[in-house]
Amino acid sequence: MAPRLDFSEWWAKDSKKGTPVVVKMENPNYSVVEIDGPDTAFRPVEKSRGKNAKQVTWVLLLKAHRAVGCVAWLATVFWALLGTIKKRLLFRQGVTVATEKLGKGKLVLKVIRVFLVTSIAILAFEVIAYLKGWHYFENANLHIPRTSDLQGLLHMVYVGWLHFRADYIAPAIQALSNFCVVLFLIQSVDRLILCLGCFWIKYKKIKPRIEGDPFKSDDVEASRYEYPMVLVQIPMCNEKEVYEQSISAVCQLDWPKDRILIQVLDDSDDESIQWLIKGEVAKWSQKGVNIIYRHRLVRTGYKAGNLKSAMSCDYVKDYEFVAIFDADFQPNSDFLKLTVPHFKNNPELGLVQARWSFVNKDENLLTRLQNINLCFHFEVEQQVNGVFLNFFGFNGTAGVWRIKALEESGGWLERTTVEDMDIAVRAHLHGWKFIYLDDVKVLCEVPESYEAYRKQQHRWHSGPMQLFRLCLPAIITSKIAAWKKANLIFLFFLLRKLILPFYSFTLFCIILPLTMFVPEAELPMWVICYVPVSMSFLNILPAPKYFPFIVPYLLFENTMSVTKFNAMVSGLFQLGSSYEWIVTKKAGRASESDLLAAAERESKTINQPQMHRGASETELEELNRLKEQKEAAAKPTKKVNKIYRKELALAFLLLTASVRSLLSAQGVHFYFLLFQGITFLIVGLDLIGEQMS
Repeated sequence: MAPRLDFSEWWAKDSKKGTPVVVKMENPNYSVVEIDGPDTAFRPVEKSRGKNAKQVTWVLLLKAHRAVGCVAWLATVFWALLGTIKKRLLFRQGVTVATEKLGKGKLVLKVIRVFLVTSIAILAFEVIAYLKGWHYFENANLHIPRTSDLQGLLHMVYVGWLHFRADYIAPAIQALSNFCVVLFLIQSVDRLILCLGCFWIKYKKIKPRIEGDPFKSDDVEASRYEYPMVLVQIPMCNEKEVYEQSISAVCQLDWPKDRILIQVLDDSDDESIQWLIKGEVAKWSQKGVNIIYRHRLVRTGYKAGNLKSAMSCDYVKDYEFVAIFDADFQPNSDFLKLTVPHFKNNPELGLVQARWSFVNKDENLLTRLQNINLCFHFEVEQQVNGVFLNFFGFNGTAGVWRIKALEESGGWLERTTVEDMDIAVRAHLHGWKFIYLDDVKVLCEVPESYEAYRKQQHRWHSGPMQLFRLCLPAIITSKIAAWKKANLIFLFFLLRKLILPFYSFTLFCIILPLTMFVPEAELPMWVICYVPVSMSFLNILPAPKYFPFIVPYLLFENTMSVTKFNAMVSGLFQLGSSYEWIVTKKAGRASESDLLAAAERESKTINQPQMHRGASETELEELNRLKEQKEAAAKPTKKVNKIYRKELALAFLLLTASVRSLLSAQGVHFYFLLFQGITFLIVGLDLIGEQMS
């Protein structure tokens, strides 16, 4: 039989050219051939398309070249990784090591190293197992062969690891996850109750009110006695960017000048900044403002030591109240008239706290996310606790204290870095009540750089745990009601200061990524998705215009739990970093109204001669010289947006772990596992470098 030539596939694909000629043979042994054109009929019959040895050799060489290139790329990456590890761990390049801070931190560093090495080994084993096709965890009905059926020692070890993981590791992780889920639910219920309390306050329009007008009087001479003596303190330390606008705002407070004294408590160690602040104080003193400048020679105790030194002055006994403003705070002129009258006819009131408002809340993504947290803290937490419990943590600034309450509570102590919370707890134990004014706002700044924000959060979360250790015996032995003791111990300290960072870090930064390695331990969908999203919605309710940032906010809170957990452990066990105080860097931003007011003041005083009473000619020359240097150095600086690898990697790690729990496809597991391993490696190296520094 003649060979059958079938061009049906080509005919179906290629377009036809020319006139087709059909040749029909009567003999059924021959096939029908369809010729597209005249040249096709005379074209030689194509032989077999098999490849010869030379072609096969070229194909193999090309594949070998690709393989060598891939291996060379992997070797380059691995060599660079080893170089980074060598620099950071052996030679410690780029890492400033403070040997005196590594005492108790060495144990934590060793634990991180062991955990990192173990995780990398497990990751490598999982990758090899995947490439070998051992996907027993992907199919629950797949029969695991007997030992006699296994081929290769590595396969036997892997099956043993599967049994060990399912019998020992998964139950432990599951038990820890269940414990964290319980804590998560308790904290979520607490947050829900706070939100309901805030809704009730808004619905009933509950807020502290002043009876009548305490400053209204027909007798001019008698009206002066309606104004109590108020001491205003501005503690600062090397606040070159904000000292001028802060002093300016406080000096314009609407209060009789003979009933107010402003203390500028400068702890700066830079002599040039000291001269600048002295010059600003002298300027306002010449305008008739009762203001003085204080500088300590022995700068101990940070802010608490500064305030304690100022309160020890003899003239303080003539004042009844003290208002405190940090260096970046700019109160409105009516601040004292909105706060001090609440003390009248209320002898049990010890503190009136105002709300913070931020001039740079929309500066970048970091400031927006901070504003979400702080809005919830002020409008929900502090307002609810102030209305229903008459107690909350003092914010350290934008508040007015009754000096008698400070003295009876023991005054400012230097034992922790959260002196504001310390004095608030001690005043509460002595029976003093607090009032929070949500409608009285004081302008200030939030940190615009992540480094400044991280250091601030470390102080805010390590200090409360250190204070809890010190205050617990006093809380237990105090004479306040039992429910107030329970609120202090279980809600104020344990739930909101210890449990919150513990379960956030453990559940979402440890257990959730581990479920990728140990799929037998699973987290419910409502723990991973529904409840966190619901809680995030509740957090954003006080700042509704930030709803588009809910996804970055959710990841941001989870990644920040690493810093908060580290700070909590440092304060609880009194590690060296719990005593650190680093002044939060400010940008010196002011609101538009403040800038207009400053321009108006300058225009009014530009032609007025300024006399510096009490200052020598040498001091005036020094002040003028420093002022000229300041004006010459005032050049616009270019903002630099830094990307922090650790936080970004951890955020993507949590995101991929969450997505991985939603996907069960076999092919997806490997890529998510590989990506998780790379990000975990970056996180581990940065954690080691941060711990060493």
